[in-house]
Amino acid sequence: MNLSLEYKIREPKIKLDKNPLILLLHGYGSNEEDLFSFAAELPDEYYIISARAPYNMQYGAYAWYAINFDADENKFSDHQQAIISRDLIARFIDELIQKYPIDAKDVTLVGFSQGSILSYAIALSHPDKVQRVVALSGYVSEPILEENYLRNDFTQLKVFHSHGTVDQVIPVEWARKTKPFLDKLGIQSVYKEYPIGHGVAPQNFYDFKNWLQEK
Repeated sequence: MNLSLEYKIREPKIKLDKNPLILLLHGYGSNEEDLFSFAAELPDEYYIISARAPYNMQYGAYAWYAINFDADENKFSDHQQAIISRDLIARFIDELIQKYPIDAKDVTLVGFSQGSILSYAIALSHPDKVQRVVALSGYVSEPILEENYLRNDFTQLKVFHSHGTVDQVIPVEWARKTKPFLDKLGIQSVYKEYPIGHGVAPQNFYDFKNWLQEK
């Protein structure tokens, strides 16, 4: 069975009838090796799968969607490509559930930066496919959500999101708007900030790992 995306996998060390899944979604210009470095530290009962974004930027760098700059160096995201990636990942989740004994009711997305923006988009567009989101250094981008997402049932969805206070790539102000946005939808979320730039601090990793284990 050929799957929609290239990926790396760590099989669960504790085999159940159906195991939970953590799907890792890397940032712009990275690849599936990046977040896979977390795999050894994540709980033993999970399938840990790290997906590679579909747009090849050469030299081992990939993107979920293009980021373009105009003459004044304003930054624009290619929303059309982002929507294609959103749907591709949603399909990939279905394919993984078909291929491996994964519990379809226990799926967590862990995304960094662009992967985090897409994690929100998938969970808000398809809360039937995703139960938890760990969104590191990202924000909700409304133009890439399904048109009728407000009709969705978010009662089972939980979010851990975090940001660096001196993030030079995605301003912390953008991330701070996300908690009120999720609150308005009635989505349970925990938001934390760390005194770092665009990255994942060790404390950040332990906080989201503990959050996962509590769930």
